[in-house]
Amino acid sequence: MSINKVILLGNIGREPEVRYFDGGRAVANVTLATSERGYKLPNGTEVPEHTEWHNLVFRGRLAEIVEKYVHKGDKLYVEGYIRSRSYEDKSGIKRYVTEIFVDNMEMLTPKSQDNSTATAAPAQGSAPAGEGLPF
Repeated sequence: MSINKVILLGNIGREPEVRYFDGGRAVANVTLATSERGYKLPNGTEVPEHTEWHNLVFRGRLAEIVEKYVHKGDKLYVEGYIRSRSYEDKSGIKRYVTEIFVDNMEMLTPKSQDNSTATAAPAQGSAPAGEGLPF
């Protein structure tokens, strides 16, 4: 038995990049920052804040929701699984990428802080609240 499960809570680092493929299937790519607070050790040593950047991949209806409602700086909770891949760049150098494929998300930025009409409703492959959803 094995488990590949990722849970992240952080802030969106840039506007989503959304692409549509044949058949209208959408894929959205977003960066998410998670940070650990800095602290002081008992001996006086300062440990600085550390920020980790995550590459998120949304597919299908979640990608469409991200395109419409998620913006740089928004707080987002996501659940998914991790996947690594490699490719050759234009210079022929082998590059490695680790991505989180998102299965579930919840938008946490309050509507009053967001410039769009997003709500703080959970999204599990469906549209945000207010668009005829059962939740």
